[in-house]
Amino acid sequence: MTQFIGEAFGYICGICTMISFIPQAIKSIRTRNVAGLSLSMYFIYCTGLVFWILYGIYLKSIQMIICDVITLLFSGIILYLIIVDRRKKRLCSNSKKMV
Repeated sequence: MTQFIGEAFGYICGICTMISFIPQAIKSIRTRNVAGLSLSMYFIYCTGLVFWILYGIYLKSIQMIICDVITLLFSGIILYLIIVDRRKKRLCSNSKKMV
């Protein structure tokens, strides 16, 4: 019974973390507005998730792997949108300087 409770807590924690990024991902995709989001925070977070996935593989923890892969997908989308937005702003800024 104790192992079942531990597994259940693992799934609950993973699902909560995973779900927490869905609203931001949807809003960022719909509006393409990521101006207020931190590039360094999302980069560090995504890097941490990669290591959590590797740790989950090491532990053979299916719930850790699944939840972290899905969370990485959502936070990675946001990170990608931030990078694209910053590049676009940099290109626009550079083209204005050339004129």
